Amino acid sequence: MFATIVDNDISLALVQPSFAHDYFDIVSRDRDYLAQWLAWPVHADGIAFFEGFIRHSLHDYADGKSLTCAMLYQGAVVGNISFNTISHDLKKVQIGYWVCQNQQGKGIVSRCVKALVHIAFEKLGMEKVEISAATENAASRAVCERLGFTLEGVIRQAEKLDDRIVDHAVYGLYRSENIPSVSQ
Repeated sequence: MFATIVDNDISLALVQPSFAHDYFDIVSRDRDYLAQWLAWPVHADGIAFFEGFIRHSLHDYADGKSLTCAMLYQGAVVGNISFNTISHDLKKVQIGYWVCQNQQGKGIVSRCVKALVHIAFEKLGMEKVEISAATENAASRAVCERLGFTLEGVIRQAEKLDDRIVDHAVYGLYRSENIPSVSQ
């Protein structure tokens, strides 16, 4: 099973069935907060939703299509980060993430993204890491900018979130541009 230690406080663990309860607890508490930028929280109506998500994620991991991990902060599940897609043909991964509201602002996501960038370039031999975020999602965009990603463009009308349609800012980081502070 995939697991990695990011630092003294943070680790990543491949999703597992026992995390379904933790994910549901977070979403039950932070549903409105998460639904600002994610389409799925309004549909996460029970533990079975996350059990299905985890089964699907593990299947895709076994097929080499994605890598979905729980972010653990001081041993507790606080969010999720993943290679939403792994394209071996394009030598590119796409990262997605979310963190519970009460753990925002601690650098957890930035440190986890750094760890996945390192894995993408050094372990998987990828040439590009890509992250898309709603243009109005300042916190998520700040993670990309802080880590040296380049804004490659904006995709208009990229996603429907409940009753609104948002544009996505697409960021990329290439192996050749990988600055030392990103590759740990």
